[in-house]
Amino acid sequence: MFAIAARLMGLMLLVVSLVGFSLPASAFGNDAQFEAKVLQVLRDHPETIIQSLQAYQQKQRQEQQKRQQAFLEEMKANPKAVIGSSPTKGAATQDIVLVLFSDFQCPYCATVRETLKQFMLEHGDRVTLVYKNLPLTEIHQQALPAAFSAWAAGQQGKFWEYYEALFAQQKSLGEPLYQATAKAFGLDMERFERDRSSDAAGIALGKDIEMARTLAIEGTPFLVMNGEAIPGAVELADLEAVFKKVSASNTLQ
Repeated sequence: MFAIAARLMGLMLLVVSLVGFSLPASAFGNDAQFEAKVLQVLRDHPETIIQSLQAYQQKQRQEQQKRQQAFLEEMKANPKAVIGSSPTKGAATQDIVLVLFSDFQCPYCATVRETLKQFMLEHGDRVTLVYKNLPLTEIHQQALPAAFSAWAAGQQGKFWEYYEALFAQQKSLGEPLYQATAKAFGLDMERFERDRSSDAAGIALGKDIEMARTLAIEGTPFLVMNGEAIPGAVELADLEAVFKKVSASNTLQ
């Protein structure tokens, strides 16, 4: 979608500039004439169109990189602002913050969940794990309902238990599982239903998704540890390497 929009925008800018500067106002005529002139410009200058699109896309990438870098720097300087009201576990000190962007229906996220278990078992006294929702709704129909249900469970202090249960039964995601899991954890079902369909739930997930957009995240899982981005189904050794780097940096500070 973004690529198409970028091409259209670049094309529009190019056509307007070429037509605007090469023709007098009286030359535009009616809509049919204007359309014919525009099409002729496109035929006569295909290489300029490509150059315009490339320049536009390059500018967009540079702006995105600036926003991403600003976010990563903010995470280092003020981790609490990044954490917000998201679920956390591990160290309360928040000196080393590991943010996880995840989708409950993503099979790679289920794999990373096991890796994170091992990592937090070893470093949970120093690392604060933060969960952020990034439901890939175009390919995972249950990603959003699962995220809302887990958020609602979190309002009753059971997010991480619910998180574990959904990933453990990922192939069974659906309304029967959401209901049964909530009941199994002894949740107030009226509140659970109310919370998962509330405006507050939508706002919370919207903030997570907007944060993911700032980071230009295109898939899940995606982790960030104290400003160090770790995309994809990361291995334990990779997490350990980043942890070592971040720990050394904290010691120097």
